[in-house]
Amino acid sequence: MNQKTQNLINLDKQYLWHPFTQMKGWLESEPVVVESGDGFYLIDTEGKRYIDGVSSLWCNVHGHRVKKIDDAIKEQLGKIAHSTLLGLGQTKSIELAEKLVAVAPKNLKKVFYSDSGATSVEIALKIAYQYYRNKGEKRDKFIALGQSYHGDTIGSVSVGGIELFHSIFRPMLFDTFFAEAPFPYRFNGSNEECKNNSLEKIEELLKEHNGKIAGVIAEPLVQGAAGIIVHPKGFLKGVRELTKKYNVLLIADEVATGFGRTGKMFSCENEEVLPDIMCAAKGITGGYLPLAATMATQEIFEAFLGEPKDFKTFYHGHTYTGNALACAAAVASLELFEENKIIESLPAKTELIRDYLNKISEMDFVGDVRQCGLMAGIEIVENKKTKESFTYEKLIGAKLCAAMRSKGAMMRPLSDVIVLMPPVAIDLDTLNTLLDIVYETIKNDLPKIVKN
Repeated sequence: MNQKTQNLINLDKQYLWHPFTQMKGWLESEPVVVESGDGFYLIDTEGKRYIDGVSSLWCNVHGHRVKKIDDAIKEQLGKIAHSTLLGLGQTKSIELAEKLVAVAPKNLKKVFYSDSGATSVEIALKIAYQYYRNKGEKRDKFIALGQSYHGDTIGSVSVGGIELFHSIFRPMLFDTFFAEAPFPYRFNGSNEECKNNSLEKIEELLKEHNGKIAGVIAEPLVQGAAGIIVHPKGFLKGVRELTKKYNVLLIADEVATGFGRTGKMFSCENEEVLPDIMCAAKGITGGYLPLAATMATQEIFEAFLGEPKDFKTFYHGHTYTGNALACAAAVASLELFEENKIIESLPAKTELIRDYLNKISEMDFVGDVRQCGLMAGIEIVENKKTKESFTYEKLIGAKLCAAMRSKGAMMRPLSDVIVLMPPVAIDLDTLNTLLDIVYETIKNDLPKIVKN
């Protein structure tokens, strides 16, 4: 380790508190310090290169140091970095809004900006709640799926269902009704039975609380933070039908699934579902800068129109709402989708991942492999037959990803689920190299990790 790296690690340990990280273990470790990027690689302060196997937490789309996005940010920086959207327009935020409406589900016509996935969900919840209030109805409850994740702010945690993350904060949260998530691997029955079971649970809640539910919120097709739970085919469409039947809003949280991750620009397209409200973030700027968008229908927007005396205004906003630099990056990213035919390139990558997952599924301690487009999860279990998991304290997933890191792949697990989520635009050769590392490490290193 060179002196520069050691100094940076010392300073990091002295001053930083890292997210979702047990800092006791961090302080005892020798972490990688990223200094630069090159295409689909991260480069640390020692000059070692790693394939960015989780897209820098699921947000990188086109790679690092992409000329078109770099140039767009530089050009905008030569004009203005930021100006408020409170009472003012801004060129790039207007341009981006037009482009987002063009690629989003066709019923979504309005864009409300913020700066993270969690804030986009907060906005969606508040819009749904106030929408009904503005119409003279008091609907103040939401339905969400068990094991769902929608962010870490109080509202988004209130509709989150991951006990490990959320249970400690329960006394601070508003009440939400949770329906069992459709998780085929952990369900005793067929995929169809799994789907119908969850839909029945949702309908029971809609019936029981009829007239009180403002919306149903769901991650379309894939529950990412829950361990890449891939829903049975037709589940999302079934949820949409139920929300229409009981006249409640459907909020699609596309923060993780949007911008090509599931094989379509947005995951809802896979089942031809049109949500009433949609949340987008992560990949919106190609993974460059913080930005989010909450999109809504014209009907919802018009419920907020009125005279000052009507008090129908949506009193919500952020200092950096519609930041010009972030919007410039997002415009460039969307143009790259079209210029490089990113969506059209995805079937070949999806098929390559599927081929590797089929081989990996046969290995010892691999309980399940799950995939939707370029989102994949490999669940490691102690007993393949009973599906019994390793105890959390053994950190099998973390140790396995650490072994991949030494071979040139930067991975991060969700407990004992190895998450595979490369940049959407990754080339087939680099993807093949990444998959080789994952395959070889599970085959050769996992048995040793378990034994030790």
